[in-house]
Amino acid sequence: MAHHSRLAGFIIDCEGGSLGEAAGFWSQALGLSITDPDEGGQDKYACLDGSALGLHIEVQKVQHPPRVHLDLESDDIEAEARRLVALGAKEVSRPRDGRWIVLEAPTGHRFCVVRARERLTRANASVYP
Repeated sequence: MAHHSRLAGFIIDCEGGSLGEAAGFWSQALGLSITDPDEGGQDKYACLDGSALGLHIEVQKVQHPPRVHLDLESDDIEAEARRLVALGAKEVSRPRDGRWIVLEAPTGHRFCVVRARERLTRANASVYP
């Protein structure tokens, strides 16, 4: 069965510090308003308004060195992860709840395959067998 996948957006990983201050900086730097200063209420994620770009952009507090990573969204994250592993990526980790899978590209870049936030179709995503 075919599945769909597309670039969901960018996640700005920030090690330590204040989520509010980090989100404030990136909001001003990118010219994007903060749509949710504490998504999920855990002081871990702040969402920026990337809707005009068709992207999900968030600032995330992490326990590793700061970096920017991509999220790819799919209506079948297992199938998409298998496709990407076949292309040369390797699986790094996944949470117990199965909401995403962290992969590493052959280039060393880490990225996540996440559940689609909206219905994916041929009109808004790529289709893979």
